[in-house]
Amino acid sequence: MTGLALNGTSIDGGLYHWFITRAADAPRWFDDPVSFYATFGLGVFALLMIVCWWRARQARSTTAMAMALAVPVAVVAAYVANDIVKSVFHEVRPCQVITSPPTIQACPGVGDWSFPSNHSAIAAASAVAIWMISRRLGVIATLAALVMGFARIWVGAHYPHDVLVGFVVGAAVAAPVMLAARRYAPPLVVRLQSGFLRPFLTS
Repeated sequence: MTGLALNGTSIDGGLYHWFITRAADAPRWFDDPVSFYATFGLGVFALLMIVCWWRARQARSTTAMAMALAVPVAVVAAYVANDIVKSVFHEVRPCQVITSPPTIQACPGVGDWSFPSNHSAIAAASAVAIWMISRRLGVIATLAALVMGFARIWVGAHYPHDVLVGFVVGAAVAAPVMLAARRYAPPLVVRLQSGFLRPFLTS
């Protein structure tokens, strides 16, 4: 399938250029942590998922466990949906179009499309799913997601609209998955608790 060419520069190329100019002028003590988080920050959400699972296991609630187990499902579903959108709109990475100043991370290769941001979709899906389990953890996840979106622009990997649409896709997919898990998944957890997975599903 041939994708639709999307000219991201005409949408918010000026704002993207402002970000990468600030990044080029920023000290390394700021750029290096932002760059590290832009690459590896999704691990924060994995840790929060483990916390949700552990709390559900300690609570001995089938509904809580069903919701905790649904978080990675929601994230994978959001990633797949976002990748489908990405395959339709072939937007060249902004760092391949706006080449000055140089970005603080190496620019992804040709054919690695920019719109929407997969990192942002995963982060938003994680935040929404975790929020539906725990508001306290949800606040942490939401802040982590916002920082992820900022970081992906700062390092030059995405236009701002790539991040915003990624957030929308991730949230829009995660919410119904979590609602479905709350309603339909507890009986499945009960069945799994009677098998060899019991130690992982209840304390």
